[in-house]
Amino acid sequence: MREERAVTGRAEDLLPATVLVIDDNETNRYLLTSWLQRAGHTVTAVETGRQGLERLDTTSADALPDLAIIDVLLPDMSGFEVSEQVKGSQRTAHLPIIQISAAAMSPDDHAEGLRRGADAYLDQPIDPGELLATVTATLRYARARRRAERLAQRLFALNNATLNVYSAVGFHSFASAATGGAAAVLAGPATAVFLSPHGQAVHSATDGPQETVRTHPVPPGLLDQLTARCLHEETGIAITRLPAGQWRALLPADRLQGDVALAVARTKRGRPPVCLAVPATALHGTDDEQFFQQLANSSALALEALRTYNEEHALGLALQRSFLPKEMPTVPGVELAFRYLPASEHAEIGGDFYEAVPTVNGLLLAIGDVVGHSLVAATVMGEVRHALRAYAIEGHPPHHILQRLETLLCQSQPGITVTLCLALVTPDHQLHIANAGHIPPLVIDPHDGPRFHHPHGPLLGLGLPHPPPAVLPAPPGTRLLMVTDGLIEVRNTTLDTSLAELGDTVAAGPTDLEDMCDLLLDRFGQNKDDDIALITASLG
Repeated sequence: MREERAVTGRAEDLLPATVLVIDDNETNRYLLTSWLQRAGHTVTAVETGRQGLERLDTTSADALPDLAIIDVLLPDMSGFEVSEQVKGSQRTAHLPIIQISAAAMSPDDHAEGLRRGADAYLDQPIDPGELLATVTATLRYARARRRAERLAQRLFALNNATLNVYSAVGFHSFASAATGGAAAVLAGPATAVFLSPHGQAVHSATDGPQETVRTHPVPPGLLDQLTARCLHEETGIAITRLPAGQWRALLPADRLQGDVALAVARTKRGRPPVCLAVPATALHGTDDEQFFQQLANSSALALEALRTYNEEHALGLALQRSFLPKEMPTVPGVELAFRYLPASEHAEIGGDFYEAVPTVNGLLLAIGDVVGHSLVAATVMGEVRHALRAYAIEGHPPHHILQRLETLLCQSQPGITVTLCLALVTPDHQLHIANAGHIPPLVIDPHDGPRFHHPHGPLLGLGLPHPPPAVLPAPPGTRLLMVTDGLIEVRNTTLDTSLAELGDTVAAGPTDLEDMCDLLLDRFGQNKDDDIALITASLG
């Protein structure tokens, strides 16, 4: 492979060049032009330094000459000054320069010329063979430098594209990362075809680097048609070239012009591939093909990870919801309302839960959170909730329930911790609150207004004893609000500040429980990365 690259580089070094000659002597211009043209080069000749600079300024970037030969003694400015201006412009700084002179031939002149922008310096009269050899050597160095710079730019673009596809959190951002990445790496338009995590075949395209990425659905069979061109049912990465007519027949709405280079990558047998396409002319050699393959492979791996995450996330949500109560019990003298809002589509599964259980001692309200975010947290949440219901139905008081759950966790889930707040509403209008490290419940007294019940014991799972519950009077009209931290925790904001805002909102909010739940979610529950659970009760 290295030998192939070396051959490609040597072939490029021998390609004819476009040369700008700046010399006020007509005979010198004729000789230089004749020698260069016989060697296959294309020559543009001007008489003054100002004409040469204007020619460079008015030439498009993709049509600039490959080399400039500049006489040192020009009628309007020195060749040194011309060279300085050429090398001082970002647009032409890469242009190699050979300075020539029949008068300025001392070592000091040579040093001055090289210091002020020349890449080579020849004294006149010039031997034709020496001139052409110097031109070849100068072009070889300049072209090698441009190849290295181009390689570095594409490596940088490939690194950014790879980071972006692995950072994608949904198929829209994946489409932008993969398609935009191909456009950036290969400096032109690009197209991608893949199956979204939700099973929809998607065609995304962009007209070039930094351009808008467009996405729209396509028939699912298109992926099979594309893979049939090279990869078939195998895993790995393959590149093929499709004639323009075949590509247009497969994807009529695509804007790629001419023949197309298609890269198809699949990470696992039986899984859908990722297809990237660029104009065939964008691949200039082995390096470009490898960049294209690497991006296709990274895109396939990233999409497979995204698809697997979505599948696990959907499974976790279904599991989590199956553990939560479908409705609240009807208890005379107590009105209940609740809300449960799972985290955003791309956040991990949490362990928030709530419960309301009629017992022989009254109505037991519970809200809790398994520490951590994973399928394990959701599973432990279901285990704790079912055990809590069983212990409550047996008639245990709140602190005994906590103690039994403590024992259960230490034996069955060592290392897992859980916050849990229990509030028993008794028929004699009292609240028995036992809090194991959870957000304090808010008690809204009909006369004194809202106040948080701050005393609490340790988290469940630490193997520590739990104190008896605090007993509070709950006259008719008392309301109770219990929430998980997903509702009120805000980055860079203290918990005390968030609790104060919550208390003020409840104090000024509606008395209707359903309206209050809606208000709290609207005020505190937007764009959160954690599950939210809340339960509120009004005591008659």
